[in-house]
Formats: sequence, structure tokens, C-alpha cells
Amino acid sequence: MLAAGAAMFSMTQVRAEEITVAYFLEWPMPFEYAKQKGTYEEELGVDINWVSFESGVKMSAAMASGDVNLSVSQGVPPFVVATSAGQDLQILDVAVSYADNDNCVVRSEHEIDKTNAEELAGKKVAVPLGTAAHYGFLKQMDHFGVDVASMDVVDMDPPDGAAAIAQGSVDVFCGWGGSLRRALEHGNTLLTGAEKTELGILVFDVTSGPAGWVAENGDLVAKFLKVTADANAMWADEANHAEMLPLIAKDAGMDETATAETMATFTFPTVEEQLSDKWLGGNAQTFMKGVADVFVEAGSIDGALDTYENAVNTGPLQAASGM
Repeated sequence: MLAAGAAMFSMTQVRAEEITVAYFLEWPMPFEYAKQKGTYEEELGVDINWVSFESGVKMSAAMASGDVNLSVSQGVPPFVVATSAGQDLQILDVAVSYADNDNCVVRSEHEIDKTNAEELAGKKVAVPLGTAAHYGFLKQMDHFGVDVASMDVVDMDPPDGAAAIAQGSVDVFCGWGGSLRRALEHGNTLLTGAEKTELGILVFDVTSGPAGWVAENGDLVAKFLKVTADANAMWADEANHAEMLPLIAKDAGMDETATAETMATFTFPTVEEQLSDKWLGGNAQTFMKGVADVFVEAGSIDGALDTYENAVNTGPLQAASGM
């Protein structure tokens, strides 16, 4: 499939003279250094209209209407929802992995960790159904051999779940972000982010775009991904943090301390890693199918695709790796 993607890419032609790119405020990433420096415009040779969005769902809608050409750091769940409904979007790279920012927490007094996880049977769990957190919970329980049917699973948004575990009204919390940090004040995780990733429980965002537009502007997309990859590589060397952090913080609308703390929980896979079986070479497609099936079961979407292989186009990223 990678070869097919490359072949499809080789026939593309650059047609855009100006592009619109969606991104998130308060979600600091290395690409924002290049964004602030004007590197994207310089390397692509086009004007870029950067537009901030509040959610990946809104990014999908903007790409469907033709208002946005590329979305940086779109969450996988909203991408899966859109493609499952028939929207012809493609994943172009792995923007960021943040497995330590989405997890399940067991209340401390139970003294349950990965060595005795079978004791979770019968426990009450707060988990937002139809989300990546729900998928991660199901996969962790499967890994530990815990029958979810034996548990009392309550559909609860992360802020409510964090309050519930703090009060002791639930035994387990599953969620992300600030809610996860608050929940960790009252318990412990079963698996680290790295351990979850090894099990195929991925928590990541992507750069995405409409398939038709990508096919018409493949070289442009490859150059965009190359600038992003270069910024990620620069950030990987801590010696560059002092130079990059102020510009990233400015672009994200955050102070430098909060920016550094947030980015410390992020990982930015190299292009080689992204193209491997662990990510876009197969595991991401399997992961999306798993997420979609969870959504169907939860009633969040009407149906899942038979496969999500066509929702990934590695051609431009492969081209970027040779630039």
C-alpha cells in the first residue's frame, strides 16, 4: 500500500497559490516555530492563511466545505467520525503522540497496579463512551484479562469523572488533559504511555487533508510535511529549546512555563517512525478501525468502514523524507 501511495503521489501537480491551514491554540508544537519564522511560506512558495479552531470536528466541517486545505493536529476520533460518515479525508502524517496525556487511574486505596489488575473486576469506572479514552480502557482491560461486563461502567465526561474519583464515588477514572492530572492526585495508572503504545493503544493527532486536494497538490503537501518534520527534528535537540520555546509559546497563546510543561508530555515521531508498521505502515489503520467499532457500539456513529487503509496516504510523507 505504501508503494501505491507513492505511485499516486508521483503523478501530482502543484496548483494552489494560497492555502488555508487549521491549527489549535494552546496546543504547543514545534511546527509553530517554523510558522512564526515564515518558513512554510518560504519553502512552499505560497501564501498561507492560518486559522485556529476549537475542535477537530470543526476542522472536518471546514475541510468538507473547502474552506480549509490542511489541518494540523486533528484528533483521530473526529477524523474517524468524518471518514466513517463518508467524508474523503486522508491522514498525511502523525503530528503528535501524547499517550501519557490520556489514561485510566485507579484510586490509591485499592492498591491495584499492573501486577494485580484482575482485582478490577466488579469496580466502578467513569469513562467517556465513544472516545479514544474508552477505546484505551477496553484495550487495557483486554490486555489484563478483565471482563468489562463484570464492571460498573458509567458514561462520564473527564471533568465529572475526575470529581467522582476525588470523591470516591468511582474506583477508576479514564480521561485526558487537566482532568487526568487531577485524577492522578487520587490514584495511579496501570500502564505508562510508552507501555500502552507498545500494546497498540495509540493516542495521537494527525495532519489531515481532503483527498482530492491532496492529489492535486502533492508536491506542496510534501514540502509542508518536510518543514514540519524539520521543526520536530530541531525540537528533539534540547539545545534548541531556548531559541524555539518563546516563538512556540507566542504562537500557542501560552506562557513559556506552561508551554514547556505541556510539550514535555508530547512526543513527535520521526518520519522514519511514522512510516513504520508501528504507525502509518499499518497499526494506525487498525487502531482507527478499533476506534470506529467502539463508536458504533456506543451509538456515537451509525457505522464503521470495512477498512481505514484508504484514509491514510503516505505518498507525500515518503516524498518529504527524500527532500
